[in-house]
Amino acid sequence: MSLKVCFQTFKDKKPFKDSKIMANKPKIYVGINNEINGGMTSIGKVIRDGWVFGLLDESETCEGWNLAGIDALLQKVNTEWDKYGCMVSYLPPELRERHQRIHDVAIQDAKKAGWSGEHETDDEDE
Repeated sequence: MSLKVCFQTFKDKKPFKDSKIMANKPKIYVGINNEINGGMTSIGKVIRDGWVFGLLDESETCEGWNLAGIDALLQKVNTEWDKYGCMVSYLPPELRERHQRIHDVAIQDAKKAGWSGEHETDDEDE
């Protein structure tokens, strides 16, 4: 599933805090460190890929960002992935190693937080 498609799926998972100040104020993202499933969500993947491509500092959690900010990051991440055919194996060695390191740590941390990965494969038998 491409990131472009994945972005549509996370809108229903409510990773944004509802504003209590104004009803029409943009919703605010809780940050990758406060996400459900140890950050193993579509938004979490976009943020980690932002780290991989150097679009974000690895300390940036995007906490407090609104949907427009996340969407802008998604567009930049998609532009970077398009350069490599959306394939990790096509990344230059430095980016491939960074991708491996960032995503391996994320998987380990998410498992410690109780994530199993089963939800991501629920539809594979259909």
